[in-house]
Amino acid sequence: MAEKTIKLTLVKSLAGRLEAHQQCVRGLGLRRQRHTVEVADTPANRGMIDKVSYLLQIREN
Repeated sequence: MAEKTIKLTLVKSLAGRLEAHQQCVRGLGLRRQRHTVEVADTPANRGMIDKVSYLLQIREN
């Protein structure tokens, strides 16, 4: 059975953000604005997404 994934796009800059929020974004694999990645739908990833949701565009697959 295929694992559920979430597609994330960084839509706001990391400049001036809290260091913890910058680390969450990098932990999700996002490198720059308008960069899109697909991550597994796990509790750990959900926690990071919730913390920085104001910086992201989120699409569930």
